[in-house]
Order: sequence, then C-alpha cells, then structure tokens
Amino acid sequence: MGWGRYLYSAALYGASPLIWRRIWSEQVLTHPRRQRLGLIPPTPPGARMIWLHCASVGEVQAARPLIQALLARYPAHRLTVTTMTATGAERVLALVDAQDDGNAPVRLIHRFVPLDFPGAARRFVERLDPVVAVFFETELWPNLLHACQRQGVPVMVANGRLSPRAYRGYRRVAALMREALGHVDWLAAKSAADAERFQALGMPASKIAVVGSLKFDITPDAWSIKVGESLLTCLRGRPVWVAGSTHAGEDEQLLAAHARLRKHLPDALLILVPRHPHRFEPVAALCENASLAVARRSRAEWPGADTAVYLGDTMGELLSLYAAADLAFVGGSLVPIGGHNLLEPAAMGVPVLSGPEIANFVDVAEVLRNANALVEVSDAEDLAETLERLFNDAQERARLAKAGRQVVEANRGALARTTDGLARLIDGE
Repeated sequence: MGWGRYLYSAALYGASPLIWRRIWSEQVLTHPRRQRLGLIPPTPPGARMIWLHCASVGEVQAARPLIQALLARYPAHRLTVTTMTATGAERVLALVDAQDDGNAPVRLIHRFVPLDFPGAARRFVERLDPVVAVFFETELWPNLLHACQRQGVPVMVANGRLSPRAYRGYRRVAALMREALGHVDWLAAKSAADAERFQALGMPASKIAVVGSLKFDITPDAWSIKVGESLLTCLRGRPVWVAGSTHAGEDEQLLAAHARLRKHLPDALLILVPRHPHRFEPVAALCENASLAVARRSRAEWPGADTAVYLGDTMGELLSLYAAADLAFVGGSLVPIGGHNLLEPAAMGVPVLSGPEIANFVDVAEVLRNANALVEVSDAEDLAETLERLFNDAQERARLAKAGRQVVEANRGALARTTDGLARLIDGE
C-alpha cells in the first residue's frame, strides 16, 4: 500500500465512528446496512455486470442518459448503479421501477457504495465482479480504485469534472490522488480545463479525452412533459416561475423576491423545489412565516387562486415542474454552493436564470452566455426586478427559451463519445 493511501485509510479508520453515525441515516428499507461494508449478494456466475457509481441524486439525474444507453447497448449485461446517499438511491430505484415490465428480468440494480475502507472495498469489488467500473464526475475513491485494479477490472471516469475549488483540495493530497488516478484506464473529461486539472494531478494525458458534458444529452421524457402540461392547464395563464434545487439561506431570498414581485403581479406563482428532502418541512414553515399561502405537491394539493407558493416537496419531478413555468431560476447560486444543472430548464424550453455562484457549471454557463441564453442576477432584489421585467416581455422570454433549447441541441454528442470509449474497455480493445 502506497504511503498516501496508507495514511488515508488510517484516517478513515480513526474517523469511522463519525462516518458510521453520518451514514446510519442514509438508508433504504430494502438495503441492509451491511452493504456499506461491501457485503452485497454476489453476481451470479456467468453474468456480465457493468458498474456505474454516482454520488447522489444530482449525479444520477445527470447520468440518466448514460444509464439508458448502457441498458440499450448491452442487452446481455446487467447494470449496477451505486450511490452514497439515500436520495440518490431513490432516484435509481425509480428508474428500476420504470424498467420493470413484469416480464423480463430486471437488469438495473441499485446498491449502496461501500465505505472506502480497504476491506469493504475489496469485498464489494470481488462480489460484484464487474466487467468495467465507471466513476461519475469527481467520485474518486482511492481504495475502491485500488480494489478494481487488484481484481483486474478496467476503470473509467465519465463526465470527468474537477472544479478549481476541488482541484485545490486534491492538490493538498497530491500523492494520494496520483496513486488513485494511476488506476484509471480512461477519463472522459467534460472540458479542456477539467482535463488540464486532472493531468496536473497526475493523470497521464494519453488516457484523457475531452468528450464534452453528458448534461447536454438530456432528453425530456414524455411523462415529465405530460405532468408539466397538466399543471399548466391548472394554472390557467398565471405568471409562474420555478426556483429549482434550492438550499438553506437561499429560500429566504427567493421568498423575499417573490413577495416583492407580487406587489406588481399579484397573481404570480412561485414553484419552490428544495434540493434535499429533509428541508421540505422547514421550507414550508418559511413560506407560512412569510405570510405566503402555500400548497404542497406531496399532499396532492393543486395551487388555487390564492396560492402564492407551490412547494415541490417530492422527488424526481423537477423537469415536470420546470415544464409548467414561464421562467426558471436554478438554485444553489445565491449561496456559495456552486450552482446546479442550468441545462434542465433549457432542455424543457424555459428561460434560465441564475445567481452568481455557479462555479460547478462554469463551462455550461459560458456556452449559455455566448448564446445569450442565460440571465444572471446578483441578489434577491435584482432577481425580483428581473422577473418583473421578463414577465412583462413575452418576446424576450420566447427568445431566451429558443436560444437555450438550441444550445442543448447544438452541444449533444458527449454520450456517443463516452459510450464508444467505454466499449473499448468492455471489449478489451
């Protein structure tokens, strides 16, 4: 064991009581906690398993086109998708349910990724026995990567992303990252800047390809469109904006902007969608404390004429809610989170607004800016003024919607390049 990984593993063991306490709540009833120690059912002899690891719900959503492409391209294989969080697990399990037609065996499986202890990582890889391991974006777990090499499993990083902030953090453990990246056979980088940062950490340039972002390959499904259209019918022409994937400290600002907007447009409706389920109740309380009448989607309530805020307190419906809006604000951008996927509303044909904190989507934002398809605001006051201006300018809303959709269409192709590279690893070329 290299000294970097040795020190890393020792630190994990030392922190294991805190780690386990944090993980204890991240659970799904159908998944025993022993999965966190690599104790999963073994893959049946002769079965060919592809393994894709995503951190949480956002990564699962971004990887959805890849999941669907792998199931279609390899009909004789099974696909295990692992996540770290319970919310990510719920998104994968929803995809499993969608695939299950009651006739053919279900080929999509969810497991929790093991904690990155050496023994747990080794047991997991041995029992899963995949033909290839795909780590999504920045999910680089040193002991899991080492276990793959030990088992002879080729490793790929898909949609490889390394923000400047993440890069600075990894530089502090340069020896550990150099060893970890040494186990990666091919890295499909999202952009040239990401590729340069991975290379600076020790990834050989010969094993890196810039393929573009998989997020551009998003394709709205018919169900999301249908639900959005049903909600549109219910709203009967009211001015509607969505604030999606919002965080603590941001909801207050959004509600303040909405209250200011309603002084000029009294029938305006905000569809507010918190990023994490544990915040649904606190956000509902915020709405009530702001004296804004709220309806909750989880209770099958529909917004009435007096409803000021429609709380999207369900999972997996953000695209549908975007589809019901005239304007979409993408959260995590009025607080120092780094932003979320700007392309989801663009793909639904909805104008995209964002705050200034978008470090995680700098490349996507740049493409949208160049097409004049992104409206950026500095704070809640600026947001309220911008919303009012755009609600009063149908022509500009139509232009922004068209420009955003064109950006998505023009930049597709990362999925094909990613699956072609992955095929070389699976086929052993």
